[in-house]
Amino acid sequence: MRVMALVTRILRQIVRDKRTIGLLIFAPILVLTMLHLVFSGGDYVPKVGLVNVPDTIANQISSEGAKLTKFTNELDAEKELAASKLDGYLLFDGQVPSVVLEGSDPSVAGATMKWLQIALPSGHEATNEPGLKIDYLHGSKDMGMFDYFGPVLLGFFVFFFVFLIAGVSFLRERTTGTLERLMASPLRRWEIVAGYVIGFGVFTIIQSTIIAAYTIYALGMVMEGAFRYVLLITLLLALTALTLGILLSSFANNELQMIQFIPIVVIPQIFFSGLFNLETIPGWLSWIGLMTPLYYAAEALRDVMVRGYGWSEIYMDILALGGFSLLFITINIVALRKYRKI
Repeated sequence: MRVMALVTRILRQIVRDKRTIGLLIFAPILVLTMLHLVFSGGDYVPKVGLVNVPDTIANQISSEGAKLTKFTNELDAEKELAASKLDGYLLFDGQVPSVVLEGSDPSVAGATMKWLQIALPSGHEATNEPGLKIDYLHGSKDMGMFDYFGPVLLGFFVFFFVFLIAGVSFLRERTTGTLERLMASPLRRWEIVAGYVIGFGVFTIIQSTIIAAYTIYALGMVMEGAFRYVLLITLLLALTALTLGILLSSFANNELQMIQFIPIVVIPQIFFSGLFNLETIPGWLSWIGLMTPLYYAAEALRDVMVRGYGWSEIYMDILALGGFSLLFITINIVALRKYRKI
């Protein structure tokens, strides 16, 4: 009887927490739906350019399985390749073919070469000839999947742990009465928010620096650009996670409810951050990535670490991350004034 009484109390506690009940049902459905949409997409269709390909050969190349674009000079093809509008292009110098691949994504480069092996008139033998020259705009033939996925994972782990620690820590400030005493002081609400952001931000800077340095220099992840840009991106991403964690903690009454935000806020971002090729998922779903901070951080990290880009190529992603942080800080100030019952 005493065991049944304890079981009854626990069941009643769970039933009364409508958020937990909803999460137990809604979160698995959400994650499984996203997995279905991501993995049920079609095969990747490589974008291939044809530069100075003789008409006799061009007419024999089947366009099935690829998007072909013809160029009269290599310079135009190089511009398209640098802008990621092409995955590679086929160039003929006389009768000798050569291939230039964008190379930042090993899976895309592999799909492009596989198509070329099938599509060239001489079949597999054409691309297996010893004289065939293969160049890479970014990366190399030795570049592995970890080098390509690494920047996304780096951003994800920084975002995840900062979000979790900031949310739980700020929740504890509320539940222990610390925030209530601060609200009774002469401090203004924006000063309280700024103080917490800067205070947590100091440890965020240390954490981001250590993680980024370890990933690049200890694990040997590919690093073509400047480390200072990687550090700047991870710091801004951590600041975004920090302000978002503080914001969402205002809607949680305990640590369990704070953790419940992870399947709804954090996990969905991984699907649209570049870990999976967004070109293979339904078009109506790909816009979600534009609404998530991790999308911009992963794109900027990959541009710096894999493609070796600098400020002129990543500044829009930097501005987007800064915009998310300012947005969450502003909402924090408003929420502190109107919605938090302290």
